[in-house]
Amino acid sequence: MPSIQRRSSATVQIGAVRVGSSVPVVVQSMTNTDTADIESSVQQIAALARAGSEMVRVTVNNDDAAKAVPYIVEELAKKGWNTPIIGDFHYNGHQLLAKYPDTAEALAKYRINPGNCSIGRKDDDNFRTMVEVAVKHQKPVRIGVNWGSLDQALLTKMMDENSKSAQPLEARDVMMEAMVVSALDNAAAAERYGLRRDQIILSAKVSGVRDLIDVYTELARRCDHALHLGLTEAGMGMKGIVASTAGLAPLLLAGIGDTIRVSLTPTPGGDRSEEVRCGQQILQSLGIRSFMPQVTSCPGCGRTTSTYFQELAESIQNYLVESMPEWKKQYPGVEELKLAVMGCIVNGPGESKHANIGISLPGTFEDPVAPVYIDGKLAMTLRGDDIVNEFKVILDDYVQKRYSNVLVGV
Repeated sequence: MPSIQRRSSATVQIGAVRVGSSVPVVVQSMTNTDTADIESSVQQIAALARAGSEMVRVTVNNDDAAKAVPYIVEELAKKGWNTPIIGDFHYNGHQLLAKYPDTAEALAKYRINPGNCSIGRKDDDNFRTMVEVAVKHQKPVRIGVNWGSLDQALLTKMMDENSKSAQPLEARDVMMEAMVVSALDNAAAAERYGLRRDQIILSAKVSGVRDLIDVYTELARRCDHALHLGLTEAGMGMKGIVASTAGLAPLLLAGIGDTIRVSLTPTPGGDRSEEVRCGQQILQSLGIRSFMPQVTSCPGCGRTTSTYFQELAESIQNYLVESMPEWKKQYPGVEELKLAVMGCIVNGPGESKHANIGISLPGTFEDPVAPVYIDGKLAMTLRGDDIVNEFKVILDDYVQKRYSNVLVGV
């Protein structure tokens, strides 16, 4: 697969994690627990980290939340997690960071929304206060512009200027430009107040796919800061997944983006980690990073009216998810493994040959035989009622032989 040329950007150190063009794109997430509830927050952060979130953001919106942060970081360390914790600040971040120095020190990064930190003021003293705390504790900052909370004074000024222009732009284009200007102006201010360029990450989040592509393309063209990508308020389920993929993929393929988050609305009581797995799958589908062995399986047709191949594909997919925590420890590189579970002989053998291990089931009305291909060659043919378990044994044996060699350097 052709490599993707990342645009040049500064490398930012966030706790134990590095972000920037010299390192792989990082997947992050955010809790939806009450940060003041230490136990619940620790449990969710650990679950997100276990799913693969390499950084986790928490809301720090009041005194109780700020007081809880050091204890959350401490409890995570006791459980063996050193995942960087990011503090999300809006209206009162300048007060909380100044009032709770232990929190300012415990956090690995601060997220500041410039549109919310100085509401009602004509200066940027609140923004400056947060930046100066970051400088004091040597913490990186994400300056996160969001079109839902864009600096209204800046937007009004730019709209007024545009209306007087001989060739005024569409209101949407002025909005996109205002987001870029806000991000760049605040980044410049942060540097004036003492942050180094390699301590600044920028984001400019919108909820429209085309808007996302346009605003980040322009932002990347005009700066060399590390960029965090995400479609804000992406939505629930399929809508959120498809919209996020459609927005992030063109940017990532263009080399734009150093960290990503997929902002899915979870179902009530749903699994917050879904957004982490979605972000990983976007990167893996684009050939940017690998996180999990991939299963190629066909959609089925009139030749596969039984559900057997669907059940096999599901069983193998679940088996991979269950096995990966231990496999990752024992078998470096196993995330690159490619499997194929095909329903009939039309494309089955050919697709199977392209995988490390592939099985081509016989279809609905064909002889009950299932050829298995290993590294492109026919290795055996399975028959009978125990094909699923037999295929798992073949998979285990392949992983052990192929990736144990990687472990010992053979």
